[in-house]
Amino acid sequence: MSTVLFVVSSARTWTLSDGTAHPTGFWAEELLTPYRLLTGAGHDVQFATPDGAAPVADAASFGDDGDAERDELAAIPGLATPLPISEVRLSAYDAVFYPGGHGPMEDLAHDAHSGALITDALAADKPIALVCHGLAALLAATRPDGTLAAAGRRVAAFTDAEEKQAGLADRAPWLLESTLRDRGVVVDPAEPWADHTVTDGNLVTGQNPQSSASVAEALLQRLA
Repeated sequence: MSTVLFVVSSARTWTLSDGTAHPTGFWAEELLTPYRLLTGAGHDVQFATPDGAAPVADAASFGDDGDAERDELAAIPGLATPLPISEVRLSAYDAVFYPGGHGPMEDLAHDAHSGALITDALAADKPIALVCHGLAALLAATRPDGTLAAAGRRVAAFTDAEEKQAGLADRAPWLLESTLRDRGVVVDPAEPWADHTVTDGNLVTGQNPQSSASVAEALLQRLA
């Protein structure tokens, strides 16, 4: 079986355009659903964050069964004691996965170690999957000439329309879909909140929380 590295934001807040520190973290569904599917298929999952700090789930990401989801997260081995990304050796893993939530907009979008990991994974044709705001991490993955390693690749990402419907677009310092497009990434959007996954070579991406299972299933196919 394979070993999959989950790279998770450790941000607790997202700095909005007016300077407000908006509480955030990773989106619970986007970590739990792929974790269940990958470990259920027999794969090992390990964790890393930018600074080695334990990640926290965005309180808004818990549904009606929030207490059970919190207990499930608390019981995941290694989630509370992740590696710093700077200590990650890509060769130790068979695939890399980035869950979303607004947290990646705060830290992974600017993290050089994460960016190098993504650049190396793309170049090595190693499966790498990102969902929703997790695609903000692509913005830190640059070539020596400053262009994005993912420029020209097709992706599904959290759309500007979804950000507007979620109510934070007017206060966001930047929007994910627009920024990816501006940096040369080919964003293939579906209707807001549709389950939408795009696979472009070794790069697997999903648009939103509703796409979490589809992204994990596409990654499973790559690992098979």
